[in-house]
Amino acid sequence: MTKQVNVQIRRALEADVDTISAFNAALARETEARMLDLQLLRSGVETILRDRSKGWYAVAESLAEPALPIVVGQILITCEWSDWRNGHFWWLQSLYVAKPYRQQGVFRQLYQYVYEQAQTNAEKVCGFRLYVERDNHEAHEAYAHIGFQETPYQMHEIEFS
Repeated sequence: MTKQVNVQIRRALEADVDTISAFNAALARETEARMLDLQLLRSGVETILRDRSKGWYAVAESLAEPALPIVVGQILITCEWSDWRNGHFWWLQSLYVAKPYRQQGVFRQLYQYVYEQAQTNAEKVCGFRLYVERDNHEAHEAYAHIGFQETPYQMHEIEFS
């Protein structure tokens, strides 16, 4: 049986910018062997934390030391309007759990929080979407375990520098 860490999930605050930025940099290194421009990354995180119309982060705080909770995981939610469904898809992005807290239910608790937020949202949320790096098999398994299904679509992109 997997050990369950005691966490509290909350919306991220501007004070979380350093932790979120560090987690995003680690995520890029671990999943894509990509080194991000840390100043640009921090600016991007600050933008979302200040402008909720672009999205929002939820963070998981470990309650092992209640007097000093530390952020051990995060998830970013952004929206995509679907004219076909007359509702929003919430994109689950920048999901990261610090290594010592993996396989302890942090992801599941973050996901449950987001799911509950979607169910009580005033605007219609018609579903969740996410993308996963092709070779990140552990992530594919985790998402399948909670009900995500692979779609017939491939993602294509043009990145402007």
